[in-house]
Formats: sequence, C-alpha cells, structure tokens
Amino acid sequence: MRRKLLFRGDAGEGITAGLSQPPNTGSIGTLLTATLAFVIFSAGAVAGGLGVALGLGGGIFLVPFLTLVLGFPLKSAAAISLATVIATSSAVTAQRAGSQLVNLRFGMLLEVATTAGSLLGGITAQFVAESVLQRLFGIVAIAVAAVMLGRINRRNVIRDATIDPGRLGGRFYEEESGGVVTYRVKRLPLALGASFIAGNVSSLLGIGGGIIKVPVLNAWCGMPLRAAAATSALMIGVTATGGAIIYYGRGDLQPLLAAPAVLGVQAGSLVGARLAYGASVKWLKLLMAALLVIVAVLMFLRSTP
Repeated sequence: MRRKLLFRGDAGEGITAGLSQPPNTGSIGTLLTATLAFVIFSAGAVAGGLGVALGLGGGIFLVPFLTLVLGFPLKSAAAISLATVIATSSAVTAQRAGSQLVNLRFGMLLEVATTAGSLLGGITAQFVAESVLQRLFGIVAIAVAAVMLGRINRRNVIRDATIDPGRLGGRFYEEESGGVVTYRVKRLPLALGASFIAGNVSSLLGIGGGIIKVPVLNAWCGMPLRAAAATSALMIGVTATGGAIIYYGRGDLQPLLAAPAVLGVQAGSLVGARLAYGASVKWLKLLMAALLVIVAVLMFLRSTP
C-alpha cells in the first residue's frame, strides 16, 4: 500500500504519518510535527532558490512534492503553493527593484492576459479532462526545453545603452557584458497568448505560470533571461494573490502548514539570488531546460490513473 500522510485534528495529535488515505481538506489539523515542518521548510527553500533564479514560483516543485511524496490533498498543496509564490514574488521584486530588471509596463500588460486566462480556467475544466491537460503540458514543456537548448548561446541584448528600446523594451546593467544593455520586445501577440495560456494552466493544475512565460519571453519575444525571470516573478505574485484569498476563504489554506513553506522560500531566495547573480546565462538556460523536462515527467506521472 502506498504510504500517505494522515491529517488529524485532535488536540495533542497534530499531523502524523499513517497508512490511510487523507480525509478531505476541511479535516486538516492545526498542529504539525517538527519533522513535517522541517520537510516543508526544506521543500520551500528549494522552491524559493530556484524561483528567484528563474522566476518560476514554487508551485512546479511544491505541488508534486506535497501530493506525491507527502500525500497532501491537491487543494491544500495548491493553496500552500500559492502562498509560497506570493513570498517568492515579493522577495524577487524587493531584491531586484533597483536593478531595472523588472519591466513593470510590459509585465502589467501581460498580467491582463494572465488574469483573463486564470479566470477562464474553470470554464476550460468543464470541457477538457485534467489528465489530458497534464499530458499536453508535458509535451509542450519538452518542446520548449528543446528550443531553449537550441538557443543556448544566443542572447537577447544589445550592447549599446543609447539604442531606443521601444515602448515595451528596457535597459539594465549586466555583469557579463560589463555595462548597461538594451533589449526590445518582439512578437507581442505571442507574449499575450502565452500569458493567457499560462494563467489558464496555472489555475487548472496549481503550478506557477512562469514555467510557460519565462521560456517563451526569452526564446521568441526578445527578452533576456534575467529580465524575463524578474518580470515573471512580479506577475506570478499578482496572479497568485487572488487565488490564495479564495483558498483561504474556503478553508483550504492552513496557515500553520503554509508558514514553514513561506519561511523556507524566504531563506532559499537569499541563496538563490546570490547564485543567480554569479551564474552565467548559459547555465541558467541549462537549468531551465532541465527543470522543464523534470516538470514534464511529473506531469505525465500525475496524469496516470
């Protein structure tokens, strides 16, 4: 029998490990063991570190981990994930606010499409089975990883600070280039479409939309990877806030379960920011491609009955 986590709400018991299926999300207790808190904290630290470096949020790591490894109910895992996404977004935005990596104008434009896709996620769920979406997402993730590997040595920067970036482009200081670089945004309809799909998929599957937006913005829309990751981190926080409020109102978001994950994200984000600053764009692209493949495998596993 597959080992599941049993949630108990009796006084003094807390959350303990057992062999039975977990009850519904409403029966999650308010106490948790120190071991479980440490495990959730560690998972949050990993999610925070990678989220800061790549602008993905923690959902793509936490949701599979909490459901497949710890046996959390999917709604509880998604709720905790949204809380960590907000924490990741806040940490990244605060750390990179002065570096000009966050493209606020472009990010808010894409956020309109992302929010629309998120709101329509419930309608999509009525026509397409979740397992079909998971498999389709896995196929797309592998395809995007292949594209990123094919463009691993190509960079979307113009080493001339006097060049006009256009209405949606930007400038920022890049350590690798040794000065201020410029970039221009291309294929705006593609960026809006990808953001819409990202919002839709993140609403249905409980993962951050950054796993779609960052590769698309970097591979086809002319944004450097660091700028795409920082702008995506800002957007996923805005999108996740609405969902977290809904989950909390329904009782699916348990603060004592989310707290270790959020603290872990904050700790991991400090380490991830330092590693990302010193890493080359090539290695960040390799890491992104590897994570896309891992997420694709996890999606295929989750789609299996």
